[in-house]
Amino acid sequence: MNELVHAKRARGAAPARKETGRTNDPERTQANILEVAEAEFGEKGLAGARIDEIAAATRTSKRMIYYYFGSKEGLYLAVLEEAYRRVRDIESELHLQDLEPEQALRRLVAFTFDHHLAHESYIRLVMSENINRGQYLAQSQRIQELNVPAIEAIGNLYKRGIASGAFRKGLDPVDIHASISALSFFNVSNAHTFGLIFKIDMKSRAYITHRRDNVVEMIARFVRKI
Repeated sequence: MNELVHAKRARGAAPARKETGRTNDPERTQANILEVAEAEFGEKGLAGARIDEIAAATRTSKRMIYYYFGSKEGLYLAVLEEAYRRVRDIESELHLQDLEPEQALRRLVAFTFDHHLAHESYIRLVMSENINRGQYLAQSQRIQELNVPAIEAIGNLYKRGIASGAFRKGLDPVDIHASISALSFFNVSNAHTFGLIFKIDMKSRAYITHRRDNVVEMIARFVRKI
């Protein structure tokens, strides 16, 4: 009888053991750690973030996080790289080459604006790394190659625009990228201070739609041949 009870208890305990089975899927585990860590680093910065909090939220351990990423700084750098990789991957799916130059440019600007608005943790990460004077991103072996496609896409789009007579000559693709990024970034990075000073609800749908349209139009006019 006791053996039967023990057997039933053993069978009943089986599902609990499966909860730790996540470690058998390293890619999924690492992706989950990166996702939670992005929110943690974005909210608290490198100095304020806690590996204990990330481990608890991902149901892993500090030891496992260090096994995958080496250190807190290693995890932070991996989060930065993943954030850039993700946005570049999505950009590559916009099929800009299939659109007329100005239409393609407008789609790119609108995407960048929407992405930044929807990913405040990404903006906060970039702000945090600028506070760190880029010292951790400078250690990345991948950051250059991750961002080359973005500049190449703008460069190709711009060349097509010149060839068609739609865009003016003499612009630098990196400068175009900087202008798109700056106008999209500000709406998130300065939302609290700017909104408070000028009494604007920068999270209202009406304001966001109006501002988005203006940013798209500004970039289009900047590049367009007069």
